[in-house]
Amino acid sequence: MTTRRTLMGLMGGAALAAVSAGTVLAQDVTLTLHQFLPAQANVPVQVLDVWADNVEEASGGRIEIERYPSMQLGGTPPELMDQAIDGIADIVWTVVGYTPGRFPSTEVFELPFMVEDARAASYAYWKMFEEHMKDGEFADLHIVGTWVHGPGMFHTNKPVAVPADLEGMKIRGGSRLVNDLLTRVGAEPIGMPVPAVSEALSKGVLDGTTIPWEVTTALKVPELVENHTEFDGPALYNLTFVLAMNKDVYESLDDDLKAAVDANSGLAFSIFAGGTQADADGPARQIAVDRGNNIITVSEEQAAEWDALVNPIYETWVADMDSKGIDGQALIDQARALMAEYTPEMDTYTK
Repeated sequence: MTTRRTLMGLMGGAALAAVSAGTVLAQDVTLTLHQFLPAQANVPVQVLDVWADNVEEASGGRIEIERYPSMQLGGTPPELMDQAIDGIADIVWTVVGYTPGRFPSTEVFELPFMVEDARAASYAYWKMFEEHMKDGEFADLHIVGTWVHGPGMFHTNKPVAVPADLEGMKIRGGSRLVNDLLTRVGAEPIGMPVPAVSEALSKGVLDGTTIPWEVTTALKVPELVENHTEFDGPALYNLTFVLAMNKDVYESLDDDLKAAVDANSGLAFSIFAGGTQADADGPARQIAVDRGNNIITVSEEQAAEWDALVNPIYETWVADMDSKGIDGQALIDQARALMAEYTPEMDTYTK
């Protein structure tokens, strides 16, 4: 009896240990987060690290998120979306416009003079993602957040106050709609991901670039060009972003770990991300001011000259969407209505 009891106890202890080990193995997860900016840039520090830290904390430490900046896992920024789909990275942050034509509905927020407030646009973007894009254009991914940056603008090697000033200048654009805009105002568009901008400016490959203020710090743009053209009122343009996760990886998580990701996903996170990115514009702008750079501000009245040149993009875009079976005008109308209904009280993400 004693021998049998001892043997059964040993067997029970081994089974319990096996179950415990299995539980640990099932619950402890390491995820890779891949993106194109240096680790010290505003978005990694103020948005992506905040998100990753929050997920780790919400999981009770059972999720670890390894952060890989500056394309350290290989490839180029336009490949990030496929890296998430193919499982090369578990999570990616990227500019949607780096993959032109694949996610056409998102371009509604890139239209010229469409967006005035990044939080309102990020709110509208998530709402429209859930309704129009989740099971369509983004069906191969699990999307954590959708947002836009602050106002897009010019940073150039000579002053730009009116469209004629851009005639013949080589200006970097970050998406197909921005490149279309550049063509219409007389510039020569040069498509390239943002990490390549610094070297291209320093070597004279570019005469200028379109980016928001906030990313100028990581790229040292105020040291490379001395002229900056910003617009009062609605932004000249915006770009759209996603934080995207491999769908199979997300589905493989235990329910409690999915809950940790879900608690840091969606509408509130999207508003936080877009707003935080836009808030970083002010400190970045101050660097250019402190250097004594030339900042040209185009008033809303003066922007009418620009708008007259670029507004036909709307008609072209609607026709293009219609050819894809997408009601482009309906997207424009809905985006405007949703942006108008945003209120600051909707910014509820816990930092």
